[in-house]
Amino acid sequence: MFSRFSEKHSIIIMLVVSSFSFANNIHIKSNDSTNMVADSLRAGWKAYNRASLDISEVAFVNWNAGGSNSISGLFGMESGRSYKKGHMVWENRVVARMGLNKQQEQSLRKTDDLLELSSRFGFRKDTLTNWYYSANFSFKTQFANGFNYANSDSKPISSFMAPAYLFLGVGTVYGEHIEEFSAYMSPMTLKSTFVLDQNLANAGSFGVTPAEFDDEGNIISEGKKYRREFGILLTSGYESEIMENISVRNELSLYTDYLNDFGNFDIDWQVNFRFIVNDFIKASLGSHIKYDNDIKIINENTETQEDEISGAKVQWKQLLGLGVSIDF
Repeated sequence: MFSRFSEKHSIIIMLVVSSFSFANNIHIKSNDSTNMVADSLRAGWKAYNRASLDISEVAFVNWNAGGSNSISGLFGMESGRSYKKGHMVWENRVVARMGLNKQQEQSLRKTDDLLELSSRFGFRKDTLTNWYYSANFSFKTQFANGFNYANSDSKPISSFMAPAYLFLGVGTVYGEHIEEFSAYMSPMTLKSTFVLDQNLANAGSFGVTPAEFDDEGNIISEGKKYRREFGILLTSGYESEIMENISVRNELSLYTDYLNDFGNFDIDWQVNFRFIVNDFIKASLGSHIKYDNDIKIINENTETQEDEISGAKVQWKQLLGLGVSIDF
């Protein structure tokens, strides 16, 4: 199920590593006055890196109640760089996750898969206001093929860069304590959807234009691999320690296209709690709700063995984990 990373994977990983290494290590070799400027710039930077591993395992031997041996793991990495000083604020974050599960007599299955990059730059006219003129960038995709295991694992329903979402926009962001709470509004946001798997593009997955077929099922013209939209993006973020050793992060994103069903919002809402047991053991509890009218749910008809499209539905994922987490 999991093939070797292609050159595209290598290029993106190199870009991520190099860009964050650059943000974390500013080396300026010049005279003393230049070094003073460099020290001043470094004073505004904050950085964090976090790696986590959650593992669960169940094994049965002569267990009269029955059961299936299983093992699952979720590996995650998150890295952030932020700069705030005077009239400027610049926030950058990379998130990567991969979860796998293996049950007795079943193939290895994926439980989580994410690669996300985001950057937001803000500038305010003076230090008295909490409103910033802002530019926003975000990119999201996955590493490996995804399957609908409830129906059939023979055909992937998603893969690397299929889909991938790119948001570019300008607007305004409010944040008195912007590290804890921010509200962003962009009336000018370009949303690009990429589906670089031609089979998925031909099927019109994730809202791209599908292929055209003749009466015998032969392809007349291939499906398009990308789709562009222009609309309004509203986001809010809140992160705080609600009590000792318990923190919460709440992120909400709403997007609607001006030309295609204006007012029909794409929704992405995540709430995650983090519980600190000690310096290394952490627990997490999270909820992730998504709705996108362009993503149609595909079910397999057990009688005809053919896929049937049932339309867009609310997607929900719940996470509960206990494992090792290291901040460095």
